Amino acid sequence: MRHDSMRARNLAVVLGEIRDAGPLTRAALAERTGLTKTTVSKLVSDLLDAGVVAENGAVRDGERGRPGVAVRLSGHRVATLGLEINVDYLAVCVVDLTLSVRLRRTKAAGNRDSRPERILAELRSLAESALMEAEAAGLRVAGAALAVPGPVEHGLLRNAPHLGWRDVRVTDLLDLPLEAAGPEARNFQAGNSEAAGFEAVGFEAVGFEAGNFEADNEANLAALGELWFGSGARDFLYVSGEIGIGAGLVVDGSVFRGTYGLAGELGHVVVAPDGPACRCGGRGCLEVYAGQDALLGEVGSIPELVARLEAGDPAALGACDTAGRALGLALTSAVHLLDPGMVVLGGVFAPLFPWLEGPARETLSARLGQMRRTPPRLAVSAIGADAAILGAAGLVIQRVFADPARALGL
Repeated sequence: MRHDSMRARNLAVVLGEIRDAGPLTRAALAERTGLTKTTVSKLVSDLLDAGVVAENGAVRDGERGRPGVAVRLSGHRVATLGLEINVDYLAVCVVDLTLSVRLRRTKAAGNRDSRPERILAELRSLAESALMEAEAAGLRVAGAALAVPGPVEHGLLRNAPHLGWRDVRVTDLLDLPLEAAGPEARNFQAGNSEAAGFEAVGFEAVGFEAGNFEADNEANLAALGELWFGSGARDFLYVSGEIGIGAGLVVDGSVFRGTYGLAGELGHVVVAPDGPACRCGGRGCLEVYAGQDALLGEVGSIPELVARLEAGDPAALGACDTAGRALGLALTSAVHLLDPGMVVLGGVFAPLFPWLEGPARETLSARLGQMRRTPPRLAVSAIGADAAILGAAGLVIQRVFADPARALGL
């Protein structure tokens, strides 16, 4: 193994131990990692200089002599940027390495049937403002990830029917800066932007490393957000209720994406073969009955719908009953195929959970029959509407922990 590769691996090992078991002294780190004290001291010094760890005061490890100085994970200098494009809003957030949200900004927007260039330019403006605030707080943003309402394959948004986008290379259109990267990386990204056939929407330099920007389906990122910021369960099916409905399957702490990144399109599971037309081109899809538009009807917003439900409004109660039963039908197929132990309902389903859970559970129990003693537990997301954007920021944080040498240029 080359020296630089070994050093990169050792940096990740030491940082991981500090994250999982810190605060730890250098002596304790050497014992836990099997590295020499000299090597650990040098690696810790590099991590201190990068601002990802901080000294925590003198402690005794049970050894004789002078007490050691413990080091802990620090959220004071390095952070990541989460971005989200949804049908009716844009959002950005900055999260530090301790998973603390340092700022979050949301902008209402009418993004249906929109031009990608316009929406991404608006997102850039929102992100630039957040980045300036992060810089003023002394934070270095190490990378970014974007949540979009559709399946993504290698940076290519395949289809977002509610946006009216198909085969849009969002990672090139946003064209994040590569201030810390070499000219080869800059030329590579510029070439990709030209090949995409769109005018690139560029941020002015804010210090991203090459490759530290990616995009993924909002349901996948919401599932990861629930994993890292919410319940912490390592095995579950996350169902994201928005205007469209997506799902993310988490297995042993990782999202299952399928061969082409298209897994989880629960909203287009057919629950009524002769039902109304769906924007995907099919009929009777789940989102026709349980998507945000179906739930709201003539109601103006989710908070207004909740108020009507609490007041016992028959039309609101009927809409949630219909949605819950349709959701139960779709989940029956998912349970038969995937056998999850828990199903987490997020997005707009979170505030509506008290009215969706009953009909969904009743349908699941009736449809599963003798195949299972009991249906999987239905749970409400611990982080609600923030799941996707937190998952986006968290994805980059995991990249930092996996390879701090590359992510931070150490």
